[in-house]
Amino acid sequence: REAENRWGRGQSEMAFATNPMFFSLSLAAQKWMYGGLDTNIFLQYMAWITYPIVLITFSAGFTQILAPQAVGSGIPEMKTILRGVVLKEYLTLKTFVAKVIGLTCALGSGMPLGKEGPFVHIASMCAALLSKFLSVFGGIYENESRNIEMLAAACAVGVGCCFAAPIGGVLFSIEVTSTFFAVRNYWRGFFAATFSAFIFRVLAVWNKDEETITALFKTRFRLDFPFDLQELPAFAVIGIASGFGGALFVYFNRKIVQFMRKQKTINRFLMKKRLLFPALVTFLIATLTFPPGFGQFMAGQLTQKETLVTLFDNRTWAKQGLAEEFEFGGVSEAWKHPHANVFVTLVVFILMKFWMSALATTIPVPCGAFMPVFVIGAAFGRLMGESMAAWFPDGIHTDSNIYRIVPGGYAVVGAAALSGAVTHTVSTAVIVFELTGQISHILPVMIAVILANAVAQSLQPSLYDSIIRIKKLPYLPELGWGHQEKYNVRVEDIMVRDVRYITLNCRYRDLQDVLHSTKMKSLALVESAGKRKGWACRWEGGRSSGVVELAFCKARTKYPQSTFYNHRWEGENGLPRALEALQKPETGPFPDIQNFREGHFSPSPESGGFPQASGRAKTASPGLWRPSGSWKQFSVMEWEERQLDQLVNFNNCKIDPAPFQLVERTSLHKTHTIFSLLGVDHAYVTSIGRLIGVVTLKEVSSSQESGHFRGSCWFCPVSCRILYAAKKCLLRSSCIILTLSDPTPACNPGKVLPAGPAGPRLF
Repeated sequence: REAENRWGRGQSEMAFATNPMFFSLSLAAQKWMYGGLDTNIFLQYMAWITYPIVLITFSAGFTQILAPQAVGSGIPEMKTILRGVVLKEYLTLKTFVAKVIGLTCALGSGMPLGKEGPFVHIASMCAALLSKFLSVFGGIYENESRNIEMLAAACAVGVGCCFAAPIGGVLFSIEVTSTFFAVRNYWRGFFAATFSAFIFRVLAVWNKDEETITALFKTRFRLDFPFDLQELPAFAVIGIASGFGGALFVYFNRKIVQFMRKQKTINRFLMKKRLLFPALVTFLIATLTFPPGFGQFMAGQLTQKETLVTLFDNRTWAKQGLAEEFEFGGVSEAWKHPHANVFVTLVVFILMKFWMSALATTIPVPCGAFMPVFVIGAAFGRLMGESMAAWFPDGIHTDSNIYRIVPGGYAVVGAAALSGAVTHTVSTAVIVFELTGQISHILPVMIAVILANAVAQSLQPSLYDSIIRIKKLPYLPELGWGHQEKYNVRVEDIMVRDVRYITLNCRYRDLQDVLHSTKMKSLALVESAGKRKGWACRWEGGRSSGVVELAFCKARTKYPQSTFYNHRWEGENGLPRALEALQKPETGPFPDIQNFREGHFSPSPESGGFPQASGRAKTASPGLWRPSGSWKQFSVMEWEERQLDQLVNFNNCKIDPAPFQLVERTSLHKTHTIFSLLGVDHAYVTSIGRLIGVVTLKEVSSSQESGHFRGSCWFCPVSCRILYAAKKCLLRSSCIILTLSDPTPACNPGKVLPAGPAGPRLF
């Protein structure tokens, strides 16, 4: 229990690492520079665009040099890592430093970028580093299986300390990172997220930004009658429109990235000039948001926080669309324009921020997209609320009582709906309640979020799944709607039939041929040509004689005979030094392979490496065993050939006798469920005990994206799938073994299984 409490306190300490960047941005240096040069509009413009360009360029350059893995949101990578896939350098100290500094500069630039995704990544890196630190002092953390539980709670911490929303943070982290969630991690996530949110708000009080711990965006909506029942259709319209808008945002963001990649000329140019693209995008956005310029029609001088504060205002800005009827004060004056009403300003703001945010999130800097989408949704909801207030200036009559429309409530509904549509989550409703400190609009918010999710999920994947597809991360997407053909597809229709294997009575020559023909990390180990037994590790069993002796086979292939049989390695009797160094003559006519390895593959001290074709070796130590006269006529080539013809010893090899396997008639739907639930990346397909193929994460994922289901045969390209199985899907398999019976006929050791027909069987 003490260890668990210490673990939770360690999670809460992540807020100290993630929140100073938020307060460092409160200096508002850009506005200070802009306000001090109000006498010269050109200098104002230069100050307005120079500040974000410098920060974004520095952020992009710093992350590219220190840790390119820090670029982007981080939630797609965490979603992949929590599934069990190992992504190198994503949870290291170097990536943590690059993420913190790069995110600070990116947020300080004023670009439409978010911080929720990067905060999740930062908290996860803190958890990974903290687990390594605690493993030195607490033995309980030496078990690496606890790291996944630690990372699951860290994702909740990232959201909790970002919006001071512990409940919504836990729910949001579960929705965006997990397909199946372990309930035992539930209280840990709440424990850590609560502490992080508490520290986040306490720091605001200590910094004298707040008098006490309150909501981040305080609202003052009516509690006695927050909305009328007749307004529910308007809230439903917001949800449906937000669903289409969220799908369009994901589609537009993906098309921007694909366009940049398909244009080879532009892509090659930007690869050479890595800082040019972020500088150009920042210059374009900063120019369009310049307040004396086009920015005056879209409240360009407001930050994202100031924008949300004004949009959540419960006062109606205009009646009948006339802005002069409302006395704007404070930051709300940014929405007032002498030649345009609030409707024009809101429409321009929504349209411009929509494509700006989709473009800005493609900049190679640490950034997220949740906050910009949240602001756009709030603006759309505000537009609907102002429209309702204009259509019903005296409010909606109910029982002779008049209750005026509250546009701020519509803004809250729109923010939750659009952000939920983009991320495919319902927990944004809870985040909104915690952000505003009120749940008076709980029913409209839930209706809008559910409708938005229903529309968006039927059109496009979530933003995080879209990024996973763009980056080609090994993750299994969800089964889409409206594809009943997928339930008729069997695992035998998508599996890879070319499975290489070795036998228990195979020789080193067979093993050498298989190793030269594939790069897989594990091989099928069968009892004989007629029976299958399992899968043996390729390199992880390096201590066993069977795998270690493979080094001799590969080295003999790499170095020609003249290299092995040269003067430097030649002893005084004309034999290799490795044979002269053998001290166990009783082992038989052939030397012990362990001694041979130590002598034959150890670099000589005078050469500092492998031998060259010149020089003569010193006389062997007189204390070593001398071979008999029959050895003198024994050449290295003959010795190697005899060694290659000997049987491989698998006694000390690591073998997994019970790997995960499926039968050939397993449906694609069940296969998808098993892969998602267990987190496996490959499974072996058997038919009446015979190994007939292997199905990997790649096959299951590609089968969902393809439309070749009904009435057509499914053929798996051998050339690409076997390489993927070797490099990607079997990356984490240390040793896999199948215990099976009879093999497929006409299979020889070191060969592939015959590829039979692969058409789907429909019933």
